[in-house]
Amino acid sequence: MHTLDHVALAVSDLDAAIAFYVEKLGLRLQFKEVDESHHEAFAFLELEGGNLELLQPLDEKNRPKPVAQTPVTEPYCPHVAIKTDDMDGLVGMLHEKDIPILKGPMEIPGSVRWIYFQDPDNNVLEYVQWL
Repeated sequence: MHTLDHVALAVSDLDAAIAFYVEKLGLRLQFKEVDESHHEAFAFLELEGGNLELLQPLDEKNRPKPVAQTPVTEPYCPHVAIKTDDMDGLVGMLHEKDIPILKGPMEIPGSVRWIYFQDPDNNVLEYVQWL
């Protein structure tokens, strides 16, 4: 059997990324650590059905290392999709918190609605509502 454990996203500033995901999106921080032997700092955030890992690379002296940001272009892959039951509420929350929507809401009538947006490191996120 295969069960999703987590999805990892590279971030340039772990504390800023945690603040975005916790304060703006409402995810719950499980823990944050620095792994000096592998030169990385990471945090796990709780998502039902798997977790989200934020991973900041560190140099050989365990100082933050630059993260290459990939330009955001359609079809917005890769992305992390987060299921919701209230697309309208989430769209309103994104507007309230000044998080721009890349595209959407889009809909396949009777099937699915979705939107794309991004975090401060250009990681693409999707909210999806199955109808």
